[in-house]
Amino acid sequence: MTAAGGTPHPQGEPAGRGPANPTAIAALLATAAAVGGFLFGFDSSVINGAVDAIEGDFGLSAFVVGFVVSSALLGCAAGAWFAGPLGDRIGRVRVMLITSALFLISAIGSALSFGAADLIVWRLVGGLAIGAASVIAPAYIAEIAPARMRGRLGSLQQMAIVLGIFAALVADYLIARVSDGGASGEFPLGGTAWRWMFASELVPAVLYGVIALVIPESPRYLVKKRQPERAREVLRRVMDPSEVDAKVEEISRSLAEDRPVRLGDLRGPRLGLLPIVWVGLLLSVFQQFVGINVIFYYSTSLWQSVGFSEGDAMLTSVINSLVNVAFTLVAIALIDRIGRRPLLLGGAAGMALSLGTLAVCFATAPVVDGEPALGDVAGPVALVAANTFVASFAATWGPVVWVMLGEMFNNFIRASALAVAASAQWIANFVITTTFPAVSGVSLGLAYGMYTAFSVLAIIFVLRAVPETKGRELEDMDSLTSPRARA
Repeated sequence: MTAAGGTPHPQGEPAGRGPANPTAIAALLATAAAVGGFLFGFDSSVINGAVDAIEGDFGLSAFVVGFVVSSALLGCAAGAWFAGPLGDRIGRVRVMLITSALFLISAIGSALSFGAADLIVWRLVGGLAIGAASVIAPAYIAEIAPARMRGRLGSLQQMAIVLGIFAALVADYLIARVSDGGASGEFPLGGTAWRWMFASELVPAVLYGVIALVIPESPRYLVKKRQPERAREVLRRVMDPSEVDAKVEEISRSLAEDRPVRLGDLRGPRLGLLPIVWVGLLLSVFQQFVGINVIFYYSTSLWQSVGFSEGDAMLTSVINSLVNVAFTLVAIALIDRIGRRPLLLGGAAGMALSLGTLAVCFATAPVVDGEPALGDVAGPVALVAANTFVASFAATWGPVVWVMLGEMFNNFIRASALAVAASAQWIANFVITTTFPAVSGVSLGLAYGMYTAFSVLAIIFVLRAVPETKGRELEDMDSLTSPRARA
């Protein structure tokens, strides 16, 4: 690989000839870009192990704790909205470099924060980076990958996200274990342990910056900037050289039809939006309203509140995350075999049952010192239910919603509809994450009862409104608003 946007030639290979293994090169480039997804997951979840320590050190109320945790999500919406246009203007690779710098700034600032106010600022900066990574990494992968591999390579982004969540929780667990006093204690190198949890993000952030310096620019961007020869050199590395000229021509034709995103394209007769846009927007909202990010942001604090030790609570969070990784692989294996709707329906049913079980466990637990205490029976049942919930989500609603948002809109409205749906998803995430501490303070049973209700509503919504997109060409998505499309 060479410097960003440079002309890449494998060592010893003359210009104009293809690489020995273009499939491997494409996979390597996609994997490199997916490090942005890893940071997306890492930055989102690294605060999990630090929540109680931050609350104690800064003396925060439940509402402020919720806002500190969820503040990154406000930055996510802005980062996602602006990353696409910025990538068109300065290039995908340069946006990756900017994103790496934002992750670095957020990690350092959060680790050195002196109060809730500046911690919120650093979390917002991290949110900008998460939002940008959520857009630019999959865009780069789609543009660098040959068509025959695009689905598999595109799934690397989702896998990278869940691996990032897992790595963050493992880092939190290990830092707390080696510290004197857990997350609130002294780390062996000095300073409070929870600050080192944030600082641990420096490693993947630096790695992402190094990667962005050495991978080539997107061929689509190079063609748009009237640099077709550089685009050809990149394409020769990832596809048969005999197909390169035709691919450049195809990119040129698609760019000639491009125009800026216009929200007016989404207007429809019902409540101001096209029906299919409402479907995408509500899919995004239900994906968050089932409460999945409560597990990944608050699980350590949650399990401590019902009687687990800090070490056991952190280990339980790691197990939750490992289940998330394993069942994301299940989704990748099944999504093109059995379709999107069956996965969504099965996943929502699994989530409703497991969340309902959690609600009953928490609502019926005896209260000790103001907190529910799970006994010898309810404790294991709740653990199994929590992991069943994570498995049900990871194998279905987690990846399937992102896949559907990429394919359910026709070519004309895709960019603008995706922007609206992604923003709705971040806002819904913010609402759930901010309100959990206050709602759970009233009753954990109430909180999980609400998420159960949203899972049941999700089943009804999928049955009545969500079309099947398996096997359909992107150019044929206009027909999805008809009732027969849901059959």
